[in-house]
Amino acid sequence: MQSYQLTIPSNIYAGKDSIDNLVDIIDKENVNSILVFTDKGVRAVGLCNKVEEICKTVQYRIIDDLTAEPAVADVERVINEVGSIKYDLIIGVGGGSVMDASKLASIILGADYSLRDLLKDSSIAKKQIKTVMIPTTCGTGSEATCNAIVAIPEQESKQGIVNNCMIPDYVILDVNMIAKLPPKIIAATGVDALAHVVECFTSKKATILSDTYAKEGACKIFHNIRKAYNNANDLEAKAEMMLGAFYGGVAITGSGTTAVHALSYPLGGKYHIAHGVSNAILFAYVMEFNKDGCKDRLAMLCDAVYPELAVKSIDEKADYIIKEIADIVKDTNIPTSLEEFGVKPDDLDFLVQAGSQQTRLLVNNCKELSLDDIRYIYKKVM
Repeated sequence: MQSYQLTIPSNIYAGKDSIDNLVDIIDKENVNSILVFTDKGVRAVGLCNKVEEICKTVQYRIIDDLTAEPAVADVERVINEVGSIKYDLIIGVGGGSVMDASKLASIILGADYSLRDLLKDSSIAKKQIKTVMIPTTCGTGSEATCNAIVAIPEQESKQGIVNNCMIPDYVILDVNMIAKLPPKIIAATGVDALAHVVECFTSKKATILSDTYAKEGACKIFHNIRKAYNNANDLEAKAEMMLGAFYGGVAITGSGTTAVHALSYPLGGKYHIAHGVSNAILFAYVMEFNKDGCKDRLAMLCDAVYPELAVKSIDEKADYIIKEIADIVKDTNIPTSLEEFGVKPDDLDFLVQAGSQQTRLLVNNCKELSLDDIRYIYKKVM
């Protein structure tokens, strides 16, 4: 009998005004000093105000000059700025880049290894400081995962650092944090979350535990992403998207993403295409390529999300899921071609080579991808 394992954050608060629980967290952990990670955009629209108000009861410092999808040097700069100052708690308020940087700080500050050591061997990591993650998007799932992604400019790509000690200790999913999120960001982060659940469900490493979260996350995202995108006042749909994204993050920790994410990394690393957008561009094409290797799984996912289609054939249900993915990308006005990002046919050789090196994720894919297969997929989106 196969054994299963899944590690999730130990304390999760969800719902409107759940950010108020931060008061109890600080008290419970006997916190005297807090390091807050955010970005200037999040601060400018007031999303950090409540956190700052609560943190005023103790000593705290805010770092808000993180770059979008930070590179190794950006994270190293922040770590060096903090230096040897000791903090009792780290709070990440923002999207995936902010939360990833927060998680990396939680395992590097006070440690005898560096970020570059972790890029070579992430198994050496140990948690140094407890963390609270407060997402301000509905897509990255970083608040649940054991991963942190950094750009490596010299390789024109990205790399994931993976260790269970990066799983946050506390997660706050407060819909108020995404109540005014622009539709464009709802679309990109929401499709990223959708990729998480679909990829995890069709991954070679999928288990009964990761499947549980992937299916439930898929139900929430497929049924709510258009509502959240089209109606700024639909807080219920946005709350469902936050939960769906969190479930996707949990599924990643138990299973893992596949070729969609693998092939998107060079697009972010070299061309600085937003992570969710690069995933969206590739998503339907990768799943179409994968279909003959995972159509049973896609059909199972269709049964979970759209039970009214249970009478359809396996092929019809698999096709329906793939078409829904493509339609959601179209309906939320996400670009579907790399051309508008300045990617040229001459770049194809680089993309194929860089994409093929993302072996950590490609090994999860239900089908092995040759260099020709990777070239075929990239050409579809040129």
